[in-house]
Amino acid sequence: MIRKFFGTDGIRGRTNQGVMTAEIAMRVGQAAGRHFMRGDHRHRVVIGKDTRLSGYMMESALVAGFTSVGMDVIMTGPLPTPAIALLTREMRADMGVMISASHNLYEDNGIKLFGPDGFKLSDADELAIEAAIMGEQELVPASKVGRARRIEDARGRYIHAVKQSVSSEIRFDGLKVVVDCANGAAYQVAPSAIWELGAEVITLGVNPNGTNINDGVGSTSLDALKAKVVETGADVGIALDGDADRLIVVDEMGRTVDGDQLMALIATRMAERGSLTGGGIVATVMSNLGLERYLQSQGLVLERAKVGDRHVLEKMREGGFNVGGEQSGHMIMLDYATTGDGTTAALRVLASLVRSGKKASELMHLFDPVPQLLKNVRYEGGAPLENDTVKAVIAEAEKELEGTGRLVIRPSGTEPVIRVMAEGDDEAQVHRLVDRICDAVRDAA
Repeated sequence: MIRKFFGTDGIRGRTNQGVMTAEIAMRVGQAAGRHFMRGDHRHRVVIGKDTRLSGYMMESALVAGFTSVGMDVIMTGPLPTPAIALLTREMRADMGVMISASHNLYEDNGIKLFGPDGFKLSDADELAIEAAIMGEQELVPASKVGRARRIEDARGRYIHAVKQSVSSEIRFDGLKVVVDCANGAAYQVAPSAIWELGAEVITLGVNPNGTNINDGVGSTSLDALKAKVVETGADVGIALDGDADRLIVVDEMGRTVDGDQLMALIATRMAERGSLTGGGIVATVMSNLGLERYLQSQGLVLERAKVGDRHVLEKMREGGFNVGGEQSGHMIMLDYATTGDGTTAALRVLASLVRSGKKASELMHLFDPVPQLLKNVRYEGGAPLENDTVKAVIAEAEKELEGTGRLVIRPSGTEPVIRVMAEGDDEAQVHRLVDRICDAVRDAA
């Protein structure tokens, strides 16, 4: 079945267009509500959101959909995606919903769904909901319409939970930390959690106005954080994205520490304490070859999954891994959360900083990344990767890189774009091969 609504991470699009309208949101609520009504108990759903303007509209539409099929609704207001996953499980809800377009700007929005276990939905669940969205909706009689209410203690519950990921003897006293919340969902909880553990906290991106989420701040726009870290003499900078499931770090010198380096740090420290399971970590095909080589030097494995934290999570659960993530900053630690959690990952990184007594620049750059280049080729239609000439050029490049690098070529899951990535020890070779493949794809498109 061709997916019309669900992409690699829920449903996402431009507000008031395509799949991201109030009408569609209401039908998603009705279809998902019906799908998760299993048993005779009073069913309920937890709904959270980030800070974008359209969140109010989408929340109201989803509430209308869920209540119209008899499901009660608990609204939390702005909270990180992992907080909604946590509360869904902790409150014994039948499902959870996060209204967010993650790292996108405010014009976009999205709907992420969680099952009663706090995990993102399986393909089978998504396909069943897809089929029901455009079908006839079975509404309940007036006497069985659901109720909706807001809860006030959701932030406190989440702050308490993430603090439990750090050993009770660890304090951040003496650390100066710049925390950039992207004017997004974690603008209250992340600074509070880090401050309560003893750090001096300097904040960025904590004044959301509905339209400034991810705008010049956050994990995809690091210049402001780098400047603030250097200017204030901070020990480290923490950058989250709009729904706070990603983490990127900036060391005291203003240098970026990406998801690959953070996974290397977390895995190494956990392996030293005997708490790393699966014999290594799970990352995606986009993670740097340098990470793989570093882990091998430590006697650890790197299992690769398709792009998307959902695919990482699936492989983690299959292989018994408790750490996984993406170069872009998704950090999944199954001992503490069922999805990527930037705040929990940040606390673990800060705890490692405290334990080591080292500067961030000394602790967090554990390997030298292999030269890597990613380019996108937009196309209008057809299937450029099925072209014989393109296949031949790719085969030649793979042969040339054999033993010294990697080639990853994939269509985007959200737009008509072919992503061409190569990495290897010879930077000039990497650039030459990527350009050659991109030219072939353009000629075939």
